Amino acid sequence: MTKLKFILSGGGTGGHIYPAIAIANELKLRYPNAEFLFVGAQDKMEMQKVPQAGYAIKGLWIAGLQRKLTIDNAMFPFKLVSSLLKSRSIISQFKPDVVIGTGGFASGPLLQMANLAGIPTLIQEQNSYPGITNKLLSKKANSICVAYENLERFFPKEKIKLTGNPVRQDLIDIDSKRDEAIGYFKLNPAKKTILVLGGSLGARRINQLIAKELDFFASNDVQLIWQCGKFYINDYEGFNNKEHVQVSAFIDRMDLVYAAADFVISRAGASSVSELCLVGKPVIFIPSPNVAEDHQTKNAQAIVDKKGAILVKESELDERFETVFSNLLSNLNLQKELSLNIKTLAKPNATRDIVEEIIKLIK
Repeated sequence: MTKLKFILSGGGTGGHIYPAIAIANELKLRYPNAEFLFVGAQDKMEMQKVPQAGYAIKGLWIAGLQRKLTIDNAMFPFKLVSSLLKSRSIISQFKPDVVIGTGGFASGPLLQMANLAGIPTLIQEQNSYPGITNKLLSKKANSICVAYENLERFFPKEKIKLTGNPVRQDLIDIDSKRDEAIGYFKLNPAKKTILVLGGSLGARRINQLIAKELDFFASNDVQLIWQCGKFYINDYEGFNNKEHVQVSAFIDRMDLVYAAADFVISRAGASSVSELCLVGKPVIFIPSPNVAEDHQTKNAQAIVDKKGAILVKESELDERFETVFSNLLSNLNLQKELSLNIKTLAKPNATRDIVEEIIKLIK
């Protein structure tokens, strides 16, 4: 059999990079001799994260359009032409069997050129509301793997496969790790634990809320594990001297932190939502309003519509948060209902199912 070759492209945020790496890892299990190449945006985090995962990456000179007039916007046509030309050269040199796009700026030019070259392409869309790149690419893509229902209004219906988003496999059996987790984080087993997640970079408004509510949490006799993000650690690490509060920029052992948590307060990025479905703890989503097409609110709303989570908008935090949280803490029936319902939305085999679709495209 000839050696298979795959190009994967996606990036800008962990939500696009992590699924691409998970798909590559699963393909590598099936085809140990296959060759892999990643293509990203040359100044984004994928240029570090992908080599750390053991894969080669090439960078394109590309960025998204800003919503206002900027120098970057004036440069956009030049960046786009440069990226299209470089993508064409990458594809003609590497000669991939399939090209896979997981969203983000770089996947646009690359998949466009793969389509023109007649190479099969697959898009993996993480969000309930697709970004502009994937909407444009969907017309020519061979297969579109999605994580949410009802995306026929954006994509050709016959190409859509509901697979879910790739998730870390170590989250599948966290219940058995609870004792280990309580020891690892040195928690008090008699107290309820609140996990606060702001995404890899952090969420300013959530951090401001938690800092303001520390006395309220203390009065409710709960302990806090607070991931504030690398941009904000200098502002908040001082709160580590408070009893029952642990602040960190980043959490390495997500499996253990989910096992330890009784409740989660989180942003609603696609990867976080998919992980939280698998984990099955009661969640309060505080979506970021500052993302394209307000997709985090739509991601969270899709779970809330199935009675699987609570949503509090940033603009409502001051008047609603304490009431919502107190009610959740005291209402055992609500906790059970949220847990059961969010778990039914989990797709633990997503990565495997996406790879099955990729295999169908190999000529």
